[in-house]
Amino acid sequence: MAGNGLARDVHVTTSTDPFTRGLDYLYGVRSLALVPDMVDVVHDMEQRRPICVWVGHHIEAVNSALNECLLACHACFHPWEQPAIQIFAAPLAQSFGLDGLCNLKTKPMTILIDVGRLAPKDWLLLVSHEYAHAHAGSPGHHDAFARSLTHLCLGLGIVPPPDQAANLPSYPDYRSTKDPLAFWRGKGDDWRLRVGLTQTPDESHADAI
Repeated sequence: MAGNGLARDVHVTTSTDPFTRGLDYLYGVRSLALVPDMVDVVHDMEQRRPICVWVGHHIEAVNSALNECLLACHACFHPWEQPAIQIFAAPLAQSFGLDGLCNLKTKPMTILIDVGRLAPKDWLLLVSHEYAHAHAGSPGHHDAFARSLTHLCLGLGIVPPPDQAANLPSYPDYRSTKDPLAFWRGKGDDWRLRVGLTQTPDESHADAI
């Protein structure tokens, strides 16, 4: 089965309230993480409300941009070689030290990307790394992963990884942001350019809640 469709909707409510929609979304991606506590901002009473309101307003556009990255990775392979994958943005807990993850146990497999941890122009780099895990079909940075990642890099116009296996866990390389949660509070410098949005009329009010 080829996985070249758009990500499934993880909203579990029909509410129009941005906070409720955002909170339900975060609980949805918690259910897709390797362990739920990888998305722990739902328990952060100081950060939760502004983040949920922002997510409620903007997560569809962010996920649409990630799906473009996913489709670019799919295009590097024949349809029968494309793994079934869904992809979502999620603020990952700092304690796990991960910018993204691939959960091979969900059906379809799930890629979660903390889009606040790297510049929007680099999202494709991280997606390609996690896609390589899905294509290899197993965790770890072994030969099968290296072959999948090299193929992706060649197809995407990224410099292929060097031969040294020690470089694979952090390849392709990108610069990490200083404040990962800034993006999720609507403070990212250029995210609107990446996802093709302009400021919404009520956004200034939402950010202040």
